[in-house]
Amino acid sequence: MSRIVLATHNQGKVAELHRILGDLDVVGLDGFPGAPDVPETELTFEGNALLKARAIAAFTGLPAVADDSGLCVDALNGMPGVLSARWSGRFGAGDRDAANLRLVLDQLADVADDRRGGSFVCAAALVVPGGAEHCVEGRMRGTVIREPRGTGGFGYDPIFLPEGGTRTTAELAPAEKDAISHRGRAFRALAEIVPSALRAADPT
Repeated sequence: MSRIVLATHNQGKVAELHRILGDLDVVGLDGFPGAPDVPETELTFEGNALLKARAIAAFTGLPAVADDSGLCVDALNGMPGVLSARWSGRFGAGDRDAANLRLVLDQLADVADDRRGGSFVCAAALVVPGGAEHCVEGRMRGTVIREPRGTGGFGYDPIFLPEGGTRTTAELAPAEKDAISHRGRAFRALAEIVPSALRAADPT
């Protein structure tokens, strides 16, 4: 069981996770035609991550890693949260990332700068066929700024200023972002679990 499947078609996320899990033999879903597109129907990041990892492990017969992540804004009572990727609904039919980002900015237009705090949250799950399930969480605190800055990353990165920083996550180099990001923290924690989890499932 040396190969691990990342349960995503998002190429930005695949590249990011390859950097973080570089010592492991990881592949994305593009190598598995017909892999299910698992709806994120759970109410928590952990629930959605496990839902996807279980489905992909069952489909491929390989250990599967999945994550669910999003932006939780204090002034929006923790939203968009698990709805981050589809926050703009049908109004985001074109460039979904841009529509989601613009809707959050519009919703915060009258919110004072000192009340624009929030967190990026990531739950990362590992499911081993016939073995154990593990899920860990990573968080990155920061502030939602008023206008996008930077061209790197994806999603809400251009409007998120990490706590103590002067650049948005879209202005950081990939290695800089990995070092502090919610996803980097979650997957580094998961990477510490993976070897023992694989050995326990296949001791030979």
